[in-house]
Amino acid sequence: MLTLFRNLLIKNWELKLISFLIAFILWISLIPEERTFVEKTISVPLEVHNIPAHLELVEKPPATVDVKIRAPQSLMPQINPATVHVVLDLQMADVRQTEYPLTPNMISLPPGAEVKDIHPSQVSLRLEEGQEVMMEVKPNLIGSLPEGYILEKVEVTPSQILIRGPASRFRKKDVVMTTPIVLSNLTQSTELE
Repeated sequence: MLTLFRNLLIKNWELKLISFLIAFILWISLIPEERTFVEKTISVPLEVHNIPAHLELVEKPPATVDVKIRAPQSLMPQINPATVHVVLDLQMADVRQTEYPLTPNMISLPPGAEVKDIHPSQVSLRLEEGQEVMMEVKPNLIGSLPEGYILEKVEVTPSQILIRGPASRFRKKDVVMTTPIVLSNLTQSTELE
């Protein structure tokens, strides 16, 4: 019995090897591309949406996150940072929460593709109550006037503006500075916008 089995394997082994290789090549070439899955990790943009109107974002999340995607090989050309993004919806956020998990349902992918991993799996953000503050506008004067000229008066219009931002960013004596005004360039009365 053992001899018979050995003869079956050894006899005409070259033809058997060639037949096996031809069958393997045919099998590989006939597998549809849609059934061939591949995995790819891409860096995609992280978008923050629906920040409540009364809150301000103080600490921003990373601009991108790495997403590992499994999809049919035929879909992979469509999956890139221009077409895939992570949307973090902060509609229900409050000031106490600082860590926000990133989940596969935050990522829109074509049918047949799936998220295998997201790195980082959560992001840190800091939200604070927003505040509106009336601030004085001051001119930002750089350098000095040419010789022989005197600065008689500087007037800023409007003299105050309403600023909105996180409460922790405002101090009592904060002012808003104009864009720099280079005094050495002035030789006459000038109005700048």
